[in-house]
Amino acid sequence: MKHFRTQMAVLAISLATAAPLLAEDLQIRNCTWCHGSSAQGYSVAPRLAGQRVDYLANQLEAFSTHKRDEFLLSTKYMWNATAHLDPSTARHLAVYFSALRPESAKDGDIKLVAEGKAIFENGVPNENIAACQACHGPDAQGVREIPRLGGLSYNYLKRRLEDWSQGHDTSGTPMPHVARSLSPDQIAALASYMSFVEGASLEK
Repeated sequence: MKHFRTQMAVLAISLATAAPLLAEDLQIRNCTWCHGSSAQGYSVAPRLAGQRVDYLANQLEAFSTHKRDEFLLSTKYMWNATAHLDPSTARHLAVYFSALRPESAKDGDIKLVAEGKAIFENGVPNENIAACQACHGPDAQGVREIPRLGGLSYNYLKRRLEDWSQGHDTSGTPMPHVARSLSPDQIAALASYMSFVEGASLEK
């Protein structure tokens, strides 16, 4: 009987130790339903692989507290997905996904790439539109809490820029102000260019 109790105690300790890992593994599996088994994303769900740790962690927190308020994405999916996500698990998920190598979607309009590249690198000075690379880096690789844009899906990038231009997302990002200055054609050009940008260094 003593031996049996000892075995049960060891089992209980083992399960308690493994519980956080099992929970995070379950969270990862849940994420892959929409973002893909290798986290490369789809046109409606962004690539998570190679994204910045601080950005991912901040966005998970913004979803869970309803600061991100895009109508369909947040209220129908991500608000529920992050409802019971504690900060430690969110950080671990962010670290996991950021370490995966990103692949470029390359699904934009190739004819618009040159225009999009010019806007990304130089902005549009006569329209008071700043260069995107000033914040997101020369290879659209992002830095700290500023996201990696290079290689994200054209449809996702275009939709996000359109959402911002309409004033959606109150999580503190300056992007609604920036996007309001972009025309629909400029948005399409930027999204096309960025979809073709190859994944830059994963160094954080």
